[in-house]
Amino acid sequence: MKGGWRRIGKLDLDTSRAPWAATHAALPVAEPVRDGVWNLYLSLRDDRGRARIGRTQLTVDPPALTPLEPDPVLDLGPLGAFDDSGVVTSSLVRQGDTRFLFYTGWSLGVTVPFYLMAGIAVSRGNGAFKRLSAAPLLDRQAVDPFLTASPFVAVEDRRWRMWYVSGSDWIASPSGDPRHRYNIRYAESDDGREWRRDGRVCIDYADAREYAFARPWVVKDADGYRMWFAVRGDRYTIGYAESADGITWQRRDAAAGLMPSTQGWDSDSVEYPCVFDHRGTRYLLYNGNDYGRTGVGLARWDASA
Repeated sequence: MKGGWRRIGKLDLDTSRAPWAATHAALPVAEPVRDGVWNLYLSLRDDRGRARIGRTQLTVDPPALTPLEPDPVLDLGPLGAFDDSGVVTSSLVRQGDTRFLFYTGWSLGVTVPFYLMAGIAVSRGNGAFKRLSAAPLLDRQAVDPFLTASPFVAVEDRRWRMWYVSGSDWIASPSGDPRHRYNIRYAESDDGREWRRDGRVCIDYADAREYAFARPWVVKDADGYRMWFAVRGDRYTIGYAESADGITWQRRDAAAGLMPSTQGWDSDSVEYPCVFDHRGTRYLLYNGNDYGRTGVGLARWDASA
């Protein structure tokens, strides 16, 4: 890809009708509604730091968000479940009049700070999203023994494909506290519910400084697959990779990734990409400092940059 991302700016979000949404507006997922309008799903935290999934609408011309809907699209899971301490957006798939919302559930740990597991909720006929099960979609197993998260799902010729985050281990950080390490892996399914996993790694640590990946976002173009993802070393940046088959990837962060800006709301970190096209232009939704505490912003691809 020739060019670069040009920042449009941070999008103001009115949360006054949603008292549960105290902080953050993280992990954007854009769902087309009509020309120039998208439902935008975001993860917002209450005053105890627990995330729920909310919804607003996005327009690009001009860039704007409607007020956040009063009620969460997806609330916390039942006590003791894998998602009783938070639910955060990941990706959305529409099949006919059914929508599948893939998400990450949080629960708190003792020996480690938290556990993450991928989940799924379904909406039929534009109705409310309901969990298919109180159990996770991707539970821990031999090839994913620590955690699963951030499933990005696409359907190609009735084959469901998933790129997701998996924990490779926990290690002691320089401060002595447990530090998670996770990379991006691949799975397939016939129905979006039962997934075949063999531990295949798509995006791995480039060097010893990197220790966490988050939110893969995959686009299939005429010349192959492109993936944007958040990657963390000293701070989160947005990386980029290309693939001919969606399985074997080559990282090319410098070609189409995004680094923090020199000042302002996204000067410390950038993360959680969501990529979509509108009238021949590619756009990027992303978060800035402190995991989305400063909000969500928009950039567009400029081939002349």
